[in-house]
Amino acid sequence: MLTTQIIDSVVRSALAEDAPWGDITSELLIPESATAQAHLVAREPGTFSGGAVFAAAMTAADASIVVELLVVDGDAFSAGDRLASISGPARGVLQAERVALNLVQRMSGIATLTARFVAETAGTRARIVDTRKTTPGLRALERHAVTSGGGHNHRFSLSDAVMAKDNHLAILTADGSDLTTALTRARAALSHTTHLEVEVDRIDQIEPVLAAGVDTIMLDNFSIEELRQGVAIIAGRAIVEASGNVSIDTVRAIAATGVDVISAGALTHSVRSLDLGLDIEVETTQTRGSWQPK
Repeated sequence: MLTTQIIDSVVRSALAEDAPWGDITSELLIPESATAQAHLVAREPGTFSGGAVFAAAMTAADASIVVELLVVDGDAFSAGDRLASISGPARGVLQAERVALNLVQRMSGIATLTARFVAETAGTRARIVDTRKTTPGLRALERHAVTSGGGHNHRFSLSDAVMAKDNHLAILTADGSDLTTALTRARAALSHTTHLEVEVDRIDQIEPVLAAGVDTIMLDNFSIEELRQGVAIIAGRAIVEASGNVSIDTVRAIAATGVDVISAGALTHSVRSLDLGLDIEVETTQTRGSWQPK
Protein backbone atom coordinates (compact mmCIF):
# COMPACT_ATOMS: atom_id res chain seq x y z
CA MET A 1 0.00 0.00 0.00
CA LEU A 2 1.33 3.41 -0.97
CA THR A 3 1.12 5.47 2.23
CA THR A 4 1.93 9.11 2.90
CA GLN A 5 4.86 7.99 5.04
CA ILE A 6 6.36 5.92 2.21
CA ILE A 7 5.92 8.72 -0.31
CA ASP A 8 7.50 11.25 2.05
CA SER A 9 10.49 8.98 2.69
CA VAL A 10 11.11 8.37 -1.01
CA VAL A 11 10.81 11.98 -2.17
CA ARG A 12 12.89 13.43 0.67
CA SER A 13 15.65 10.91 0.05
CA ALA A 14 15.57 11.66 -3.68
CA LEU A 15 15.65 15.43 -3.14
CA ALA A 16 18.55 15.08 -0.70
CA GLU A 17 20.43 13.04 -3.29
CA ASP A 18 19.75 15.57 -6.06
CA ALA A 19 20.42 18.75 -4.06
CA PRO A 20 22.38 17.81 -0.93
CA TRP A 21 23.48 21.41 -0.32
CA GLY A 22 20.77 23.20 -2.27
CA ASP A 23 20.21 24.01 -5.94
CA ILE A 24 23.13 26.34 -6.54
CA THR A 25 22.10 27.08 -10.14
CA SER A 26 18.64 28.36 -9.21
CA GLU A 27 19.99 30.19 -6.17
CA LEU A 28 22.47 32.00 -8.42
CA LEU A 29 20.23 32.76 -11.40
CA ILE A 30 16.66 32.96 -10.13
CA PRO A 31 15.50 35.86 -7.94
CA GLU A 32 14.19 34.74 -4.58
CA SER A 33 10.96 36.64 -5.29
CA ALA A 34 10.30 34.86 -8.61
CA THR A 35 7.16 32.75 -8.84
CA ALA A 36 6.33 30.10 -11.41
CA GLN A 37 3.24 28.73 -13.06
CA ALA A 38 3.87 25.29 -14.56
CA HIS A 39 2.07 22.40 -16.18
CA LEU A 40 2.84 18.70 -16.26
CA VAL A 41 2.26 17.84 -19.91
CA ALA A 42 2.14 14.47 -21.69
CA ARG A 43 4.49 14.15 -24.67
CA GLU A 44 2.94 10.78 -25.58
CA PRO A 45 -0.25 8.86 -24.71
CA GLY A 46 -0.42 6.58 -21.69
CA THR A 47 -1.94 5.72 -18.33
CA PHE A 48 -1.27 8.01 -15.40
CA SER A 49 0.21 7.00 -12.05
CA GLY A 50 2.05 8.86 -9.31
CA GLY A 51 0.01 12.01 -8.81
CA ALA A 52 0.48 12.02 -5.05
CA VAL A 53 4.18 11.35 -5.46
CA PHE A 54 4.61 14.18 -7.96
CA ALA A 55 2.79 16.61 -5.66
CA ALA A 56 4.78 15.46 -2.62
CA ALA A 57 8.09 16.09 -4.38
CA MET A 58 7.03 19.62 -5.22
CA THR A 59 5.81 20.50 -1.73
CA ALA A 60 8.80 18.84 -0.07
CA ALA A 61 11.03 21.28 -1.96
CA ASP A 62 8.88 24.22 -0.84
CA ALA A 63 5.75 23.86 1.27
CA SER A 64 4.15 26.90 -0.36
CA ILE A 65 4.02 25.27 -3.81
CA VAL A 66 0.47 24.39 -4.84
CA VAL A 67 -0.18 21.37 -7.09
CA GLU A 68 -3.54 20.76 -8.75
CA LEU A 69 -3.84 17.28 -10.25
CA LEU A 70 -5.97 17.32 -13.40
CA VAL A 71 -6.15 13.52 -13.72
CA VAL A 72 -6.22 10.68 -11.20
CA ASP A 73 -4.12 7.53 -11.10
CA GLY A 74 -5.46 5.05 -13.64
CA ASP A 75 -6.70 7.69 -16.10
CA ALA A 76 -5.73 7.33 -19.75
CA PHE A 77 -4.42 10.45 -21.51
CA SER A 78 -3.29 11.63 -24.92
CA ALA A 79 -0.16 13.43 -26.09
CA GLY A 80 -0.46 17.12 -25.28
CA ASP A 81 -2.81 16.67 -22.33
CA ARG A 82 -2.16 18.68 -19.18
CA LEU A 83 -1.94 16.33 -16.22
CA ALA A 84 -1.24 18.78 -13.39
CA SER A 85 -0.84 22.49 -12.71
CA ILE A 86 1.81 23.85 -10.35
CA SER A 87 2.29 27.32 -8.88
CA GLY A 88 4.65 28.74 -6.30
CA PRO A 89 8.22 29.94 -5.72
CA ALA A 90 10.24 29.37 -8.89
CA ARG A 91 13.33 28.16 -7.05
CA GLY A 92 11.35 25.40 -5.34
CA VAL A 93 9.64 24.30 -8.55
CA LEU A 94 12.98 24.09 -10.36
CA GLN A 95 14.63 22.21 -7.52
CA ALA A 96 11.85 19.60 -7.41
CA GLU A 97 11.37 19.35 -11.18
CA ARG A 98 13.70 16.47 -12.02
CA VAL A 99 12.86 14.32 -9.00
CA ALA A 100 9.13 14.84 -9.48
CA LEU A 101 9.38 14.03 -13.19
CA ASN A 102 11.61 10.99 -12.71
CA LEU A 103 9.15 9.41 -10.32
CA VAL A 104 5.91 10.20 -12.17
CA GLN A 105 7.44 9.23 -15.52
CA ARG A 106 8.52 5.82 -14.21
CA MET A 107 5.24 5.17 -12.44
CA SER A 108 3.23 6.17 -15.51
CA GLY A 109 5.45 4.00 -17.69
CA ILE A 110 4.67 1.00 -15.47
CA ALA A 111 0.94 1.81 -15.46
CA THR A 112 0.92 2.18 -19.24
CA LEU A 113 2.67 -1.14 -19.86
CA THR A 114 0.47 -2.91 -17.32
CA ALA A 115 -2.64 -1.57 -19.03
CA ARG A 116 -1.40 -3.09 -22.30
CA PHE A 117 -0.92 -6.50 -20.63
CA VAL A 118 -4.38 -6.28 -19.06
CA ALA A 119 -5.95 -5.38 -22.41
CA GLU A 120 -4.26 -8.37 -24.04
CA THR A 121 -5.86 -10.74 -21.52
CA ALA A 122 -9.38 -9.31 -21.70
CA GLY A 123 -12.04 -11.99 -21.79
CA THR A 124 -9.89 -14.59 -20.01
CA ARG A 125 -9.82 -15.52 -16.32
CA ALA A 126 -6.17 -14.55 -15.91
CA ARG A 127 -5.13 -11.60 -13.77
CA ILE A 128 -1.86 -9.81 -14.42
CA VAL A 129 0.41 -9.51 -11.38
CA ASP A 130 3.83 -8.06 -10.67
CA THR A 131 6.88 -9.67 -9.06
CA ARG A 132 9.61 -8.68 -6.59
CA LYS A 133 11.78 -7.56 -9.53
CA THR A 134 11.44 -3.94 -8.50
CA THR A 135 13.83 -1.02 -8.04
CA PRO A 136 15.27 -1.13 -4.49
CA GLY A 137 13.58 1.53 -2.40
CA LEU A 138 10.80 2.12 -4.93
CA ARG A 139 8.81 -1.10 -4.59
CA ALA A 140 5.72 0.51 -3.05
CA LEU A 141 5.61 3.14 -5.81
CA GLU A 142 6.11 0.62 -8.58
CA ARG A 143 3.55 -1.80 -7.13
CA HIS A 144 1.04 1.05 -6.90
CA ALA A 145 1.70 1.87 -10.55
CA VAL A 146 0.84 -1.71 -11.52
CA THR A 147 -2.57 -1.34 -9.89
CA SER A 148 -3.04 2.02 -11.66
CA GLY A 149 -2.73 0.09 -14.91
CA GLY A 150 -5.37 -2.45 -13.87
CA GLY A 151 -2.96 -5.14 -12.68
CA HIS A 152 -2.63 -6.79 -9.28
CA ASN A 153 0.15 -7.26 -6.74
CA HIS A 154 1.93 -10.48 -5.83
CA ARG A 155 3.37 -10.82 -2.31
CA PHE A 156 5.01 -7.54 -1.34
CA SER A 157 7.99 -9.04 0.46
CA LEU A 158 9.54 -12.27 1.70
CA SER A 159 7.58 -11.78 4.94
CA ASP A 160 4.12 -11.94 3.35
CA ALA A 161 3.72 -15.48 2.05
CA VAL A 162 5.58 -18.75 1.65
CA MET A 163 6.78 -19.22 -1.93
CA ALA A 164 8.98 -22.28 -2.41
CA LYS A 165 11.10 -22.11 -5.55
CA ASP A 166 13.46 -24.66 -7.07
CA ASN A 167 16.38 -23.90 -4.76
CA HIS A 168 14.14 -24.08 -1.70
CA LEU A 169 12.85 -27.48 -2.80
CA ALA A 170 16.36 -28.81 -3.45
CA ILE A 171 17.44 -27.95 0.09
CA LEU A 172 14.13 -29.07 1.59
CA THR A 173 14.51 -32.58 0.16
CA ALA A 174 18.25 -32.85 0.72
CA ASP A 175 17.66 -35.27 3.61
CA GLY A 176 16.17 -37.78 1.22
CA SER A 177 12.52 -36.94 1.86
CA ASP A 178 10.17 -37.12 -1.10
CA LEU A 179 8.62 -33.82 -2.23
CA THR A 180 5.13 -34.51 -0.85
CA THR A 181 6.42 -35.50 2.59
CA ALA A 182 8.73 -32.48 2.82
CA LEU A 183 6.00 -30.04 1.80
CA THR A 184 3.41 -31.67 4.06
CA ARG A 185 5.78 -31.27 6.97
CA ALA A 186 6.26 -27.61 6.09
CA ARG A 187 2.50 -27.09 5.68
CA ALA A 188 1.88 -28.53 9.16
CA ALA A 189 4.32 -26.04 10.70
CA LEU A 190 2.75 -23.07 8.91
CA SER A 191 0.03 -20.82 10.29
CA HIS A 192 -3.35 -21.49 8.70
CA THR A 193 -3.52 -17.81 7.70
CA THR A 194 -0.34 -17.90 5.61
CA HIS A 195 -0.52 -18.64 1.90
CA LEU A 196 1.70 -21.44 0.54
CA GLU A 197 2.83 -21.33 -3.08
CA VAL A 198 5.19 -23.79 -4.75
CA GLU A 199 7.01 -23.41 -8.06
CA VAL A 200 7.34 -26.38 -10.38
CA ASP A 201 9.23 -26.62 -13.64
CA ARG A 202 8.09 -30.08 -14.78
CA ILE A 203 4.68 -31.68 -15.29
CA ASP A 204 5.61 -34.66 -13.08
CA GLN A 205 6.06 -32.37 -10.05
CA ILE A 206 2.44 -31.22 -10.06
CA GLU A 207 0.76 -34.20 -8.40
CA PRO A 208 3.33 -34.56 -5.57
CA VAL A 209 2.97 -30.83 -4.81
CA LEU A 210 -0.84 -30.96 -4.91
CA ALA A 211 -0.80 -33.88 -2.49
CA ALA A 212 0.76 -31.60 0.13
CA GLY A 213 -2.25 -29.27 0.08
CA VAL A 214 -0.61 -26.15 -1.32
CA ASP A 215 -2.63 -23.04 -2.14
CA THR A 216 -0.98 -22.00 -5.41
CA ILE A 217 1.17 -23.84 -7.94
CA MET A 218 3.42 -21.75 -10.15
CA LEU A 219 4.11 -23.31 -13.54
CA ASP A 220 7.51 -21.84 -14.38
CA ASN A 221 8.74 -21.60 -17.97
CA PHE A 222 6.14 -24.07 -19.24
CA SER A 223 5.31 -24.15 -22.93
CA ILE A 224 1.77 -23.22 -24.00
CA GLU A 225 0.86 -26.90 -24.38
CA GLU A 226 2.39 -27.74 -21.00
CA LEU A 227 0.39 -24.93 -19.40
CA ARG A 228 -2.80 -26.42 -20.80
CA GLN A 229 -1.82 -29.82 -19.43
CA GLY A 230 -0.96 -28.33 -16.06
CA VAL A 231 -4.30 -26.53 -15.78
CA ALA A 232 -6.11 -29.79 -16.64
CA ILE A 233 -4.15 -31.79 -14.05
CA ILE A 234 -4.65 -29.25 -11.26
CA ALA A 235 -8.34 -29.01 -12.14
CA GLY A 236 -9.23 -26.35 -9.58
CA ARG A 237 -7.42 -27.98 -6.66
CA ALA A 238 -5.09 -24.96 -6.37
CA ILE A 239 -4.65 -21.54 -7.91
CA VAL A 240 -2.58 -21.84 -11.09
CA GLU A 241 0.08 -19.20 -11.76
CA ALA A 242 2.10 -18.97 -14.97
CA SER A 243 5.53 -17.36 -14.87
CA GLY A 244 8.54 -17.09 -17.14
CA ASN A 245 8.81 -15.94 -20.77
CA VAL A 246 5.89 -13.55 -20.26
CA SER A 247 5.88 -10.63 -22.69
CA ILE A 248 3.32 -8.47 -24.42
CA ASP A 249 3.65 -10.84 -27.39
CA THR A 250 3.07 -14.06 -25.43
CA VAL A 251 0.66 -13.05 -22.67
CA ARG A 252 -2.54 -13.57 -24.68
CA ALA A 253 -1.66 -17.17 -25.51
CA ILE A 254 -0.66 -17.84 -21.91
CA ALA A 255 -3.95 -16.43 -20.62
CA ALA A 256 -5.91 -18.58 -23.08
CA THR A 257 -4.58 -21.77 -21.42
CA GLY A 258 -6.89 -21.16 -18.45
CA VAL A 259 -4.35 -20.13 -15.80
CA ASP A 260 -5.60 -17.94 -12.96
CA VAL A 261 -2.59 -15.67 -12.57
CA ILE A 262 0.20 -14.49 -14.87
CA SER A 263 3.19 -12.92 -13.13
CA ALA A 264 5.38 -10.67 -15.26
CA GLY A 265 8.66 -9.22 -14.05
CA ALA A 266 8.76 -7.08 -17.19
CA LEU A 267 6.12 -4.78 -15.70
CA THR A 268 8.74 -3.27 -13.41
CA HIS A 269 12.24 -4.49 -14.21
CA SER A 270 12.55 -3.40 -17.83
CA VAL A 271 9.85 -0.80 -18.32
CA ARG A 272 10.47 2.45 -20.21
CA SER A 273 9.64 5.66 -18.40
CA LEU A 274 6.89 7.64 -20.11
CA ASP A 275 7.75 10.96 -21.74
CA LEU A 276 6.18 13.67 -19.58
CA GLY A 277 7.44 17.23 -19.38
CA LEU A 278 7.18 20.27 -17.14
CA ASP A 279 6.39 23.47 -19.03
CA ILE A 280 7.16 26.49 -16.84
CA GLU A 281 6.15 30.14 -17.02
CA VAL A 282 8.07 32.47 -14.73
CA GLU A 283 7.00 35.87 -13.45
CA THR A 284 8.89 38.38 -11.30
CA THR A 285 8.24 42.04 -10.50
CA GLN A 286 10.63 43.01 -13.33
CA THR A 287 10.34 40.40 -16.06
CA ARG A 288 8.10 37.76 -17.46
CA GLY A 289 9.00 34.88 -19.73
CA SER A 290 8.73 31.18 -20.28
CA TRP A 291 10.93 28.18 -21.06
CA GLN A 292 10.88 24.39 -21.06
CA PRO A 293 13.76 23.17 -18.91
CA LYS A 294 15.67 20.01 -19.88
